[in-house]
Amino acid sequence: MPGILRIAYKLLVNDKGKFAALLMGLTFSVFLMIQMTSMFSGMMKKASATVTNTGAKVWVMDRAVTNVSSAIPMPDYVLDAVRSIDGVKYAVPLYSGGALVRLKDGTYQPVTVLGLDDTSLFGRPELIEGNIADIYAENGFVVVKDEEYRKLENPKMGTEFELNDNRGVIVGLAKVPASGLFGVPTLYTTFNRAIQYIPSMRYTISFILIEPQSPLAIPHIQQEVARLGYDTATEQGFIDKITHWYMFNTGMGINLLLMTAISFVVGLSISGQTFYTFVLENLDKFGALKAIGAKGRELVIMIFFQAALTGLAGYGLGIGLCAGLIALAKLRMPDYASIVTYGNLVLALGMVLVISVFSGYIAVRKVLRIDPYDIFRG
Repeated sequence: MPGILRIAYKLLVNDKGKFAALLMGLTFSVFLMIQMTSMFSGMMKKASATVTNTGAKVWVMDRAVTNVSSAIPMPDYVLDAVRSIDGVKYAVPLYSGGALVRLKDGTYQPVTVLGLDDTSLFGRPELIEGNIADIYAENGFVVVKDEEYRKLENPKMGTEFELNDNRGVIVGLAKVPASGLFGVPTLYTTFNRAIQYIPSMRYTISFILIEPQSPLAIPHIQQEVARLGYDTATEQGFIDKITHWYMFNTGMGINLLLMTAISFVVGLSISGQTFYTFVLENLDKFGALKAIGAKGRELVIMIFFQAALTGLAGYGLGIGLCAGLIALAKLRMPDYASIVTYGNLVLALGMVLVISVFSGYIAVRKVLRIDPYDIFRG
């Protein structure tokens, strides 16, 4: 068997033109599939940034909420009712809203303001400069130092700004696991200051963050909150809900899915046609092998070995090309939303295997019908 595989390898790489064409088609196909799915994964990570950065195990929200940016305020009695549910260790309010900040040069910049519970500051980010207790100081705000930080003119400790004719002061610089989707800087402050500075509706609580006494208490908490007429979601459940909404309720997910499908079809057609042509041009060699005693099973193994080798080589080159271009793009555009995940790699590998099997199948059908007599007679 190793001898047969060695012959198959030499037959494959000996025709450098065909081998390069096969690799190019598969590499381009894998590159597009990885790139499209990576863009979607990156955007979904940014869309769920508030959920990831806050780290709450259970979220309570209005039933009409589809993502973090569409928060619908809830009355204060919901917070009191949630705190009284058996299994709740503690529950705190979270304000999430948008505002316009007036910078020193007079320009305005949209920001996302997150108001943390005044007592616990649950969900606070990790500070890289400053003291979190200073957020209680008059006009205190913490700014997230991420890709959007420069849009606030790179504020330092003590930098002042205006928010709805109210004075704000930067008292800390923070880092978070993920930045927002729409390129908007993020400010943290206390809950009461947020609702005081930003005009709101009659109700002010955007979300309620729950810390359960144990994971086993979560189903009971969800049932009790549902009886109140509101919805609950675990951290991962909320992330999945946001992803589902962007995928099926906006054009973003459908367009990227369509481009991924087109990339798969392109790779399937190019590799299938090129590999079939390669087999046709080497029919005499496969016929000679059959004439000297090679069995049909061994010829099938040769064909699928060649298809798999080409597919895996194109898979590796495609991943390398995509990762390199994403890295270069992030050097020039730090807020570029694209991330390669294990799920993307597995999906692309599955598609490459389908392409390889399809290419090998159409070639095997031709090889198995070879009559050595016709080869030598020609």
